[in-house]
Amino acid sequence: MNDFVAGVVSLLLRVVVIAMGLVLFASLLVAALVLALVWMLRAGWARLTGRPVTPWAMRVDPRTGFSTVFRSTERWSSGRRGAAAPSDAGDEAAASRRGGILPGAAQVTDVEAREVR
Repeated sequence: MNDFVAGVVSLLLRVVVIAMGLVLFASLLVAALVLALVWMLRAGWARLTGRPVTPWAMRVDPRTGFSTVFRSTERWSSGRRGAAAPSDAGDEAAASRRGGILPGAAQVTDVEAREVR
């Protein structure tokens, strides 16, 4: 009896998985057909009105993302350059790389300053 129930459950599970696969395939096929129909209507309308058929294209320039991030970095780092006056020449080089000296840095007593390499 256990073998019979296990066989029926296994068969039922296979049928459900195959049905889900067929539904997924059919939905993807319908989506592709709708996209093709829209493309054909668009191309037909362009030919009817005498305009050239222009392709669908993503107008993405990879340099735009880089320049956006680069400009953002400049904005955050250049605002601090003149905010604090460094005490000596060694601090000046470090401050220019950091974007300024942190507020309250002179009050820190539990660390020893070392030369920046």
